[in-house]
Amino acid sequence: MIHLGQTRSVAHRNHALLTPDTFVRTPLPGMSGAMAIVHTSPAMGAAFTQYTAEFEASGRLGPCTAQRFIYVLEGELVISQQWQEHRLAPGGYAYVPEGQECSVTAAATSRAAVVEKEYEALQGDPTPKLLIGSEAEVAGQPLSGDDWITVRKLLPEDCSFDFAMNTMTYAPGASLAMVEVHVMEHGLVMLEGGGIYRLDDQWYAASAGDFIWMGPYCPQWFGALGKSPAKYLLYKDWNRHPLP
Repeated sequence: MIHLGQTRSVAHRNHALLTPDTFVRTPLPGMSGAMAIVHTSPAMGAAFTQYTAEFEASGRLGPCTAQRFIYVLEGELVISQQWQEHRLAPGGYAYVPEGQECSVTAAATSRAAVVEKEYEALQGDPTPKLLIGSEAEVAGQPLSGDDWITVRKLLPEDCSFDFAMNTMTYAPGASLAMVEVHVMEHGLVMLEGGGIYRLDDQWYAASAGDFIWMGPYCPQWFGALGKSPAKYLLYKDWNRHPLP
């Protein structure tokens, strides 16, 4: 029970930490048998929208005119496009290009992290196609040579994609080698474990189930605590010039 209005959740001009005790569920247009916990959106100052979708069996997402990334947290989702059908277990993911019709239906009670963003096209470059993957099949790479931090890049590293989705796993006691300050913004879902996050000039405990938004140029640093690894799913915009 939460007493006297206490919570770890905070929302500032350039960062936010949102904890499960403050999550509010809402239906989004076209959703059926599902609800959304909208973590960040342009209303917060973000250039993208990210939410957790919670599905009943046979629940489904509504249509989306923007590009969409879906990462299964629990249960099983079925991604259908014309005659093709893909079943995604936990750790499975799908990238759906902007303007492409694709249904997302739960085969059982499920949860998924969803990112939606208007696509920024590059003149002369082809637009991305539907992509289906599984994190378990993505090779891990050490972050900047640090074997204690493993990065798995879920989307291809080519300029047709205007954002990246990665998972980062920290061995107990591992931390970023520097405080990062950069133009890219982040949406972060803590998947496992926890630790300490520095955002701007504040320090926060972060644990599985939390969501963090980091705006452009927000000073940021993370260190893992505890006896088990810490892991998060990370969005970042990239491959585009800062000028509109």
